[in-house]
Amino acid sequence: MNLHVVAEFRSATGQEDRLRTALEAMIEPTLAEPGCLGYQPYTDPNDAARMVLVEEWTSQAALDEHFTTTHFFHVRDVLAEILAEPMIIKRLTAV
Repeated sequence: MNLHVVAEFRSATGQEDRLRTALEAMIEPTLAEPGCLGYQPYTDPNDAARMVLVEEWTSQAALDEHFTTTHFFHVRDVLAEILAEPMIIKRLTAV
């Protein structure tokens, strides 16, 4: 059963472009990972500081492996500098 992940982000004031750039830079390397079926960031059209990331993985193991990649470590460090509040991560499976 596939695993869907929805992550919500709010950048600090003035860091909106940096958040968008950081998440966009993750698209190509993440989609190249085994087990990644989808990785798409979205911007809230009414609030540029708010972004949502929707991912789809073949398994929890594939997602766990994602968390060990160099590109994940890089974006984690960037997010630590630019987020106004902790990100919210939801893991979902189909009913």
